[in-house]
Amino acid sequence: MSFLSIITYTGIFVFALTGAFKARAHKMDVFGGLVVAFATAYGGGTLRDLLIGIRPVNWINDRFALTLVISGAIVSFLLKNNENRFKRTIFFTDAIGLGMFTAAGIEVALRYGVNDIYALIMGVITATFGGLIADIFCNQVPNLFKKGELYATVCAIGGGLYLLLKNTNLNNNVALAICIVLVVALRIYSKRKRLTLPEI
Repeated sequence: MSFLSIITYTGIFVFALTGAFKARAHKMDVFGGLVVAFATAYGGGTLRDLLIGIRPVNWINDRFALTLVISGAIVSFLLKNNENRFKRTIFFTDAIGLGMFTAAGIEVALRYGVNDIYALIMGVITATFGGLIADIFCNQVPNLFKKGELYATVCAIGGGLYLLLKNTNLNNNVALAICIVLVVALRIYSKRKRLTLPEI
């Protein structure tokens, strides 16, 4: 299994956890949890594939990925209910998923001939739109649109650095890992320091 596949599958599991935790926080049943987990894990990647013309989209016939989504939902529903812990867990799993899907989304787009600028956009879409769909399902304002949240911004920064590193002699897997770590670190740091973008 390639490093990109490891990143992608880990991101799917982590985002499935995030979606299932959101469903639990909103008092959904198991089926609702599975739907939100599926949307969180697959939403961004599906939109990316549709935009750049990948057929079939990434999750079709991928039984392992589907197993990861179901496993993530089951794990989240087996844990003891604690609202404050859920909020912290959702934040950290979401941050990790952002990093992994930013890197994976950019790399997939590049492999299908998309230029650097649009590959970066595809990376941001891959990382953020699953969570956006899940938040809509949960009837809450998506993190992508919340005032005071550096969300897509940290994906763009990490993804931009990854594209710069690809033009150096650095090993590509190392560049992917740096992108992931930077996105996660920036997301956590910006939240704790309440860093925001200026209002329009």
